[in-house]
Amino acid sequence: MTKKIRTYSTEFKAEAVKKIADNNGNISASAKQLGIAMQTLSNWQSKTNQGKLVGTEQYDPELMAILEENKRLKRDLKIAQEEREILKKATAYFANEER
Repeated sequence: MTKKIRTYSTEFKAEAVKKIADNNGNISASAKQLGIAMQTLSNWQSKTNQGKLVGTEQYDPELMAILEENKRLKRDLKIAQEEREILKKATAYFANEER
């Protein structure tokens, strides 16, 4: 049996987080009213507080651009480190072969 993954629009997520404030910060009641898992709504609230949830007042596009650049740079660094390790091994191999 496969579990169906539900996706939500950014507008729905933003409205769901606003609903928490309408319920005096009660995430559980808000989740029940919306018919979604409490953990899902809690995750959206955390992202809102961090400025990462699109469509909310706290959303910071500059922060998201920096996070995306950070991901790209980490990926590039990992590739460069792997290439360096390959070159080290090749150098050691050919140095031993010359003797």
